[in-house]
Amino acid sequence: MNKITIGLFSDAYIPIIDGVSITVKNYAYWLRKIAGTTYIVVPYIPHFQDEADSGIIRFLSFPTLVRPPYRIGLPDLDLRVQLILNEKEFDIVHAHSPFAAGKLALRVARKKNIPVIATFHSKYRDDLTRAIAIKPIVDDQIKRIVDFYYTVDQVWVPQESVARTLREYGYQGPYEVVENGIDFEPPADTNSYRANGGAYLNLPPEYSVGLYVGQHVLEKNLEFLIRSLPLIMDALPKFRMVFVGKGYAKETLIDLARQLGILDKIIFHDGILDRELLKAIYARGDIFLFPSLYDTSGLVVREAAAMKTPAVLIKGADAAAFITDQENGYLAKNDIEDFAKTVLHALHDREKLLMVAEKAQQTLCRTWENVAQEVSKRYRAILNRWAK
Repeated sequence: MNKITIGLFSDAYIPIIDGVSITVKNYAYWLRKIAGTTYIVVPYIPHFQDEADSGIIRFLSFPTLVRPPYRIGLPDLDLRVQLILNEKEFDIVHAHSPFAAGKLALRVARKKNIPVIATFHSKYRDDLTRAIAIKPIVDDQIKRIVDFYYTVDQVWVPQESVARTLREYGYQGPYEVVENGIDFEPPADTNSYRANGGAYLNLPPEYSVGLYVGQHVLEKNLEFLIRSLPLIMDALPKFRMVFVGKGYAKETLIDLARQLGILDKIIFHDGILDRELLKAIYARGDIFLFPSLYDTSGLVVREAAAMKTPAVLIKGADAAAFITDQENGYLAKNDIEDFAKTVLHALHDREKLLMVAEKAQQTLCRTWENVAQEVSKRYRAILNRWAK
């Protein structure tokens, strides 16, 4: 099969860790093996060095004031990057953002007369509302985002529930569902990982552990999560909570935990790039707590499931679309007391918890290799139609 050259364009990438950056990283890794040469076109991050021959092309950017560590891209002012991209013989480009990187992907595609795909990943209205707080301006930006998706050749969403958000924004065009994956190979036996995670966190086996992994931002309903913890800790004195990640709201969350008198029962850990260590921490969790109404896919829920740590999510949330209550996870109302009761119910019935954990691993863990095989086939089908 002939190899193709692919460009992946994103406004978020390593060392920023979120669902989009993890998606792009794993797309690139597996598409290089399966489809052909793959470049990653993303904003420049100061004081961060990409690996040699990584295929990463960085464009000019500057920091955001309201959402560090994210950057605002300025590819139009970066002549060096424009020259580099002109020289690349792309067959297809894929935008993972409707902002600077996505618009750059669109310009490259139109200049080279090649197809451009765009995946809708995030609830951008939530981000914009926090940053701007002036509704007419936010509405105008949402219209621009929708216009962007109308200009590309194919729109993808990671699951059907995400398409509802895109429809709410005003996009009424066609779309395709292409699910995300995980880069954890689900182990049959997680006991050694669990022991390693417990030793690393200094949490003995007799402690029940709640876990959250991801960006520490208020959009993910983390104040709600912190406020639910006293109810859980009062009922289970040996319950401990572990937060892994970073973000603009981390100090706010720490202060809230201090005000509630529970800070000594919480571990706030920085983001973890070592995937083996992260596996061990996932495995040490007894329950993964993810009350986000913001996330469209929730890769971390799938990663936790791979290590047999089932999640508690909010009924109706996009990230809960693949969860069947008390079969492969747990669903709670968007209510602090009900969320806490759901966690306690799960932890009190250990036999049921283990059954739910097994089912979560069986049903939620599609590998990125499998995803990339599907993506490669879809790219080729698009290219065949384009050639005709």
